[in-house]
Amino acid sequence: MANNKQILSHSDRIFHIFNNLFLIICFIVVFFPLANVVAQSFSSPASVVSGKVLFLPVKPSLIGYKNIMEDRELLSGFLNSFIYTVLGTLISVALTVTGAYPLARKTFAGKKVFTWIFTFTMIFNGGLIPTYLLVKDLNMRDTVWAMVLPNAVAVWNLFIARAFFENTIPDGLYEAAELDGCNDIRIFTSIVLPLSKPILAVLVLFYAIGIWNNYFDGLIYLTKASKFPLQLVLRNVLIKSQMQTILQASSGQDQSEIMALTEVMKYSIIVFSSLPVMLLYPFIQKYFVKGIMIGSVKG
Repeated sequence: MANNKQILSHSDRIFHIFNNLFLIICFIVVFFPLANVVAQSFSSPASVVSGKVLFLPVKPSLIGYKNIMEDRELLSGFLNSFIYTVLGTLISVALTVTGAYPLARKTFAGKKVFTWIFTFTMIFNGGLIPTYLLVKDLNMRDTVWAMVLPNAVAVWNLFIARAFFENTIPDGLYEAAELDGCNDIRIFTSIVLPLSKPILAVLVLFYAIGIWNNYFDGLIYLTKASKFPLQLVLRNVLIKSQMQTILQASSGQDQSEIMALTEVMKYSIIVFSSLPVMLLYPFIQKYFVKGIMIGSVKG
């Protein structure tokens, strides 16, 4: 029986050793701080302040999460973030693929001009104040549109989609469809989209995670608490907790206990806001890898 085991050269073995060591270091750098944050969030306030917590909870406690859940705005923030994420992802993916498709076609007359325009926006933009004035003039303040439209298209994602269309869908397929009488809309909807499930999955994941973690747009464009996304609600919870710490300390209450509780809440808020992404990532890791590799090899 033939031996199918690959024989590595001396230089290849050295490379694999250093590569494995590098990956182990990366794992330690990423995993252990994350494990520490989770452990701190589930530990007692006294253990956190005293520095006894490393990677496992000490005197396990849910007091940090209990204080977060008592805030009435939390459920509203969850619902708002869910709406913003779903609606924003649909709009962003639709705009991105419809923009990338013509840029991938060799027959598109304005391909170079529009590519240059999109590239220009990656380097220069109007700035915060002009963007805010535009959102205000369009009456989008305190609406869902302020959270999903100003940053609807990421040019980098558009170029990733364009590279996928160029390298994956052959020109002969377009020519055959045109000979059968299909116009560009029919080609896009009946041929391109069904063959583009990998890039659609990548775009959905990229946009969804970005919108879920976005709080800055809410901070700038929203003034009504009922419209706040989860990230902004959790930020306000932390600020309220710090203010209560100052007031209670000035009123003569045990300052050390109050500061310890506030410290635990910081870690609990980090875990709470990151929990959906942490739970989802193991199932979508392969799509992130595919998104990085799209367009890297042609053929």
